[in-house]
Amino acid sequence: MGDATESVRERTLSLLEEVCGDPAVRDHLDDDLFELGLLDSMGAIELLVGIEDEFGVSIAPTEVPRSEMNTPNKIVAQVEGRA
Repeated sequence: MGDATESVRERTLSLLEEVCGDPAVRDHLDDDLFELGLLDSMGAIELLVGIEDEFGVSIAPTEVPRSEMNTPNKIVAQVEGRA
């Protein structure tokens, strides 16, 4: 199962890197991407759409508070909990 989990993690981080347009997201796994200016509200919506496309996991913008999806590790955890 470790491989499957790593795959979800790696795919989520790759998607996040693509949405943010900056590989620095991998250097800030526990930092608030909104505060760093790497993610904004439009990027967050793009990320949710990407997660649905990539994993078949639907997360409504109103379903999860921003504080639960503001760092790469929290985003990965949200996807892993649903995938």
